[in-house]
Amino acid sequence: MENTTYIAISRQAALMRKLEVVANNMANTNTTGFKSDEMLFREYLVPTRSSKHAVGDTLSFVQDHGLLRNTQEGPLVNTGNTYDFAIHGDSYFQVETEAGMRYTRNGHFRTDDAGMLVDAKGDAVMDSNDKPIIFSPNETNITVTPDGSVTTNNGTIAKLKTVRFDNPQTMRRIGDGLYDSVEDPQVVQRPEIAQGMLEESNVQPVVEMTNLISVTREYESNQKILDAESTRRQQAMQVLSGAQSAAA
Repeated sequence: MENTTYIAISRQAALMRKLEVVANNMANTNTTGFKSDEMLFREYLVPTRSSKHAVGDTLSFVQDHGLLRNTQEGPLVNTGNTYDFAIHGDSYFQVETEAGMRYTRNGHFRTDDAGMLVDAKGDAVMDSNDKPIIFSPNETNITVTPDGSVTTNNGTIAKLKTVRFDNPQTMRRIGDGLYDSVEDPQVVQRPEIAQGMLEESNVQPVVEMTNLISVTREYESNQKILDAESTRRQQAMQVLSGAQSAAA
């Protein structure tokens, strides 16, 4: 009698986790370079206590299998900021944090007091030699070409390092637009970098709102199944209790 309840609860738990993913996507609609996530589900079969049931010898539960990141490029917006950069394709900028090298699509950079190119947290943006990019006080006309070459009135001083990964799904989001990965990065020799532009989030608000409504309706429908099953069990117990009292 409890099989229906267990199966419904497994679905309800999966829907709760899906709701969290959808809510996180919506919360990051305006986060530069953010990539939306989608839940992956699979059927989880559990043997019944007896193989002689008319409905079969296994029960089908719902299990959340993991997350699938949408790596599609987000729309680019023109900011006109000298230190804003967007990347076309599947590349990432490399920055050096206290925990080691990390990767980001958020190209909203700035220079610190020492003239070093850093991200919003102050982590150094790496050049092609894994060194920080530092501008001297007298350097002007700062330009970054599509291949990442950084030039000033003194000529070419560095080249922005961009990398890619064979399987971007293995990259782990660690906050502040940064990722790490168990894979070794592959240097992109000819990236497509746009100066004065930023990549917006690839979240589609209308799609996520539709997903939110769908999950809510499924959750409510599932709750009705649980309520109906609870009522059925209570009625069955009352009938059996009455039959036992009459027999006594």
